[in-house]
Amino acid sequence: MFHALSSDVQLVWSGTQLVFPAENDGWLHFYSVPASGGEARLLTPGRFEIEYAAASADGSSIVYSANAEDIDRRHLWRLRTADGTLEQLTRGTGIETQPAVLGDGVSIAFLRADARIPAHAALLEPGKAPVDLMAEGLPADFPAAALVVPESIELPKRAGIASHAELFVPPSVTPGERHPAVVFMHGGPIRQMLAGWHYMDYYSNAYAFNQYLASRGYLVLALNYRAGIGYGLDFREANGIGAAGASEYNDLLAAADYLRERADVDPARIGLWGGSYGGYMTALGLARNSDLFKAGVDLHGVHDWHHWTLATERDNVPLYGLDAPAAVIATALAASPISSIATWRSPVLLIQGDDDHNVAFSESVRLVEALRHQGVDYSELVLPDEIHGFLRHASWLRAYAATAAFLDGKLARDASP
Repeated sequence: MFHALSSDVQLVWSGTQLVFPAENDGWLHFYSVPASGGEARLLTPGRFEIEYAAASADGSSIVYSANAEDIDRRHLWRLRTADGTLEQLTRGTGIETQPAVLGDGVSIAFLRADARIPAHAALLEPGKAPVDLMAEGLPADFPAAALVVPESIELPKRAGIASHAELFVPPSVTPGERHPAVVFMHGGPIRQMLAGWHYMDYYSNAYAFNQYLASRGYLVLALNYRAGIGYGLDFREANGIGAAGASEYNDLLAAADYLRERADVDPARIGLWGGSYGGYMTALGLARNSDLFKAGVDLHGVHDWHHWTLATERDNVPLYGLDAPAAVIATALAASPISSIATWRSPVLLIQGDDDHNVAFSESVRLVEALRHQGVDYSELVLPDEIHGFLRHASWLRAYAATAAFLDGKLARDASP
């Protein structure tokens, strides 16, 4: 399945050629073909993906963000469409994305972040260093210096694929001390957690919360499991993901193995948290492996793939056909947390808005009924009139405060900051 650029630019006329994105070599790149016809020419070779792009008014150049040579970050590049010349515009430990070419055709406005400073507008003019455009700046008490720099790691292969992760290590670690650990899983699943503040508001919030957990003594592993972006077509479209078999669960098991082998992690105090697809992964981990995961927080996750297809519609069209063969439905059920309820023992906190149009609220209702019948310790936080990605700042604060308190209680943390 083709994954388009995350921007309005998909086709660019440049003189006598058409420039377009494609994944012919297994990575999302720019190609060109002559207007008169002919073979497509790869313009941006390499094991990386282009994400956002903006063309100059005359189509002579395209500025794009990509993870070239820095797979867990984004930097800006310029492509000269006439001859295919590439120029790297930004580099280092920052994250630069969502470029916009200004009226002079060469100056670029973009979003900029790093491990300690959240995304903000910046300006890049020819021959000059980037300039931050922050009308108000950060609050005086923003704890930038106290934030940790996450470490990008690649986990050992499992079921043929090596997943990636960002590891947050507590700032004050005593040699020989074993800490509780938490695996965070993003939603989507077509997402990628980065080695710094994310450009999407949902994952900027998640990054902030992972930093908060690290400040309280948790090791946090933000897992980039198969089905996500950033690591090529074969990674994103891996066999058997989601309702087709939950093959991405192998990556959660690889993360568990990694944490359990670390001398600074208490293997009896590993928890999970995630939202949406990450909520699904959290529930699946607790259902299948309560022996590995002591507790979890599931924000608006899917718990029964078959029920979700019946209860959730977008634009009044079911997300999956209702005439699926019995074998497909059986596979979807087997890939669902609800199917492993008999082995679910670990406590869970469920958080969801009751006006969720992405994941029907009945997903939480049905899971609670099953957990109650199974005698599993569960808690709920229902946010009235909230949607999938909470609209109110107060709702995010309530959700994260409840998550922190729950994890502290279940993973035996000292409640003091």
